[in-house]
Amino acid sequence: MCADRPGTTPGEPGAPTPGGALSGIVVADFGRVLAGPYMTMLLADLGADVIKIERPGSGDDTRAWGPPFADGEATYFLGVNRNKRSVALDLTSPDDLATARAIVGRADVLVENFRPGTMEKLGLGHEEVRASNPGLVYCSVTGFGSAEGAHLPGYDLLVQAMGGLMSVTGEPGGPGTKAGVALVDVITGLHAGLGILAALRHRERTGEGQRVEVSLLGSLLSALTNQSAAFLGAGVVPRAMGNRHPSIAPYEVFAARDRPLVLAVGNDRQFRTLCERLGTPGLADDPRFVTNSDRVAHREELVEALAGPLAGRAAEEWCEELTAAGVPCGPINDLAEAFALADRLGLGPRVPADLAGPGQVAHPIALDATPAAYHGPPPRLGEHTDALLTELGLGPPPRTS
Repeated sequence: MCADRPGTTPGEPGAPTPGGALSGIVVADFGRVLAGPYMTMLLADLGADVIKIERPGSGDDTRAWGPPFADGEATYFLGVNRNKRSVALDLTSPDDLATARAIVGRADVLVENFRPGTMEKLGLGHEEVRASNPGLVYCSVTGFGSAEGAHLPGYDLLVQAMGGLMSVTGEPGGPGTKAGVALVDVITGLHAGLGILAALRHRERTGEGQRVEVSLLGSLLSALTNQSAAFLGAGVVPRAMGNRHPSIAPYEVFAARDRPLVLAVGNDRQFRTLCERLGTPGLADDPRFVTNSDRVAHREELVEALAGPLAGRAAEEWCEELTAAGVPCGPINDLAEAFALADRLGLGPRVPADLAGPGQVAHPIALDATPAAYHGPPPRLGEHTDALLTELGLGPPPRTS
């Protein structure tokens, strides 16, 4: 940890909960929109003191991204910014820029997702700040890297398109379909968080910080996993297959009597059990369907053979029976049904509103010794500016009448 860093007194608004896994780590968060803020919220849940640096007047872009709104604030912003302190600084102002530099000088981690070169122009580039804070872990999130792709704007939809995700999503022969959430931003945030934790471990051993760089494009290509491996390992360029899987069958959506259901049959034993429950045990011995590779090769015939029996009963009946028999099966839930399911399973998917504001999804990682904690709702723009300036010994900003 760096000496003389800004901190908060336990119990103050925005103060991390003592005892968190990352307690004592201070993050200077210049990130905006989703990838950076999602990641720094997860760090804050685990005890880090995240200081969110925002533009005066407007703040993070997502403060205006609505509807929907909750208590007059955009739920997009609320969903990824709890447990943080907000400081409003105009980085084009010499005084405010000096404050930002003071924060960075005392931080353990810096996170930024400006266009490459912007932080250097502000005097906040990695090489400059490491001179005064050699232990700093400096994390840059870019769209397409900091070299030849530095000029390309890093928007999730753009990367889903250019990075190949849309080419394998949607119906066969369709125009390409984006995922229903900014999935690339989320994946990139998770990769950035992993890189930061690895760099902090290195610093613990050596005392030295380092630069962590994560791009949206690189993160997506890694997250495409089996699709990327098919291209790199076998020269196969995957295409959209709707809800089907390129390497497993049956692994798709079927119509029950009342609503769709999903079958995710991952091995031959599960397939044999499925056939028995459907009243068609002979299918498991059909030469076209004996192994998974056989079933993939004869997918159309397989789907036709399964569709009739599955359409004869309600989805809930099938899901109950097949799940009990060990065959992966489930309905296509909307979000209300998904949260209800998580509630029934005891996953505790919701944060009580009195701890972190309305509509907060719980931290997804369960730690039995240092669990995630919720000590403050998403901050109002500039809510902690005066307090932080006082902590830095700079005094509150001058007031204009």
